[in-house]
Amino acid sequence: MLEVLRKSLSQSPIVMKGDYPYFVHPITDGIPTVPPAMLEEVANAIAEKIDLNIDKIVGIEAMGIHIATALSLKTKIPFTIIRKRKYGLPNEVEVEQKTGYGGARLYINGIGEGDRVVVVDDVVSTGGTLKAVVSALKEVGADIKDICVVFKKGKGIDEVDGMKIKYLLAVDIVDGSLVEVGEV
Repeated sequence: MLEVLRKSLSQSPIVMKGDYPYFVHPITDGIPTVPPAMLEEVANAIAEKIDLNIDKIVGIEAMGIHIATALSLKTKIPFTIIRKRKYGLPNEVEVEQKTGYGGARLYINGIGEGDRVVVVDDVVSTGGTLKAVVSALKEVGADIKDICVVFKKGKGIDEVDGMKIKYLLAVDIVDGSLVEVGEV
């Protein structure tokens, strides 16, 4: 399983964002292109790992969008996106995001008390974004059933707020290349 995703690792360039080594990959950046077979493979693998007794799939902008879309198409469960833009809608929740190479503000709309959700995203390294999102979802009263992320980069994190993160692949940058490291 995940043959297309695994094969793509060796083709991922590594760039530096300051002192932070960043890998460029179709799933994490949409570069060079996102092959439909890879996206379908990711959606199938996530669907097998998560609790599908949910009301909504939650993706995190930007690179959680295509993952949430593919998973929604596969499962017929609607999705919503935690956005980087403030809309000023009623009950909008602002989230402060910090990553290994920067930070921003995110905004939650369309998720309320009692909504059963699964959170999907592309990669976790420091966990800054995911920690902020999970905290905010819990504040609005969402029932987070699962968290599933395509890549665990480096040591990453294994849980957020007592919830285990499910990953598809563990990767790291070794000798200037992106490689799979260990089991997840």
